[in-house]
Amino acid sequence: MIQINAKKKVMKLVEIIFDISYLFTVLITAVLLYKTAEIGSLRWQFALMSFVLGVGDSFHLIPRIYAMADKNNRNHTVSLGIGKFITSITMTLFYLFLWEIGKIHYDIKVNPLLPLLIYGSAILRVALCFLPQNNWTDKNPPLKWAIIRNIPFFILGMTVMIIYLIGALLNGGSLSFLWLAILISFICYTPVVLYSSKNSKVGMLMLPKSCAYAAIVLMGFSIT
Repeated sequence: MIQINAKKKVMKLVEIIFDISYLFTVLITAVLLYKTAEIGSLRWQFALMSFVLGVGDSFHLIPRIYAMADKNNRNHTVSLGIGKFITSITMTLFYLFLWEIGKIHYDIKVNPLLPLLIYGSAILRVALCFLPQNNWTDKNPPLKWAIIRNIPFFILGMTVMIIYLIGALLNGGSLSFLWLAILISFICYTPVVLYSSKNSKVGMLMLPKSCAYAAIVLMGFSIT
């Protein structure tokens, strides 16, 4: 029992350090990109996108860090739930930024219906997140609604990924591997949505998912 508790403490410490490092990386990168960019430029948009990602994830990760560090083991379900709700919204905005940046960076002429799919999926995702059936502040939110609200998010993310993949194949450039980072993030995120409520260890996949997003943000330095 002592060994199990010691192992849990070590894992919590590792996750706390990782989460702080991730937030620091994303937010500092956002500031540096902003300071070295002309207003309205692609690098400036990348900075805003990074800022949205970092601030949005802070609403989820800071309560999580506090909960893991809380020696009194108080109930943090409400703050964690609200944080996940806010992060779900800002993550949707993050992909809209990626979509607009990708169009400009690769100068791709897209089918007029594609923006409808992109923005329609984003609006639907946000609308679903606001529905009370999600029960964000419950200890065990319904899995069904986690799946429902993530369907349009998956469509949004995969469509953006395909745009970057096509751009990389046709034009190459500094963002050639951005599509791969998006793919990795969804490969890690999908099992968390489906199985983390049954097996908490699956939640560790959020670590490589966060690494993928940090990699996307750091790619902003390659934009001149």
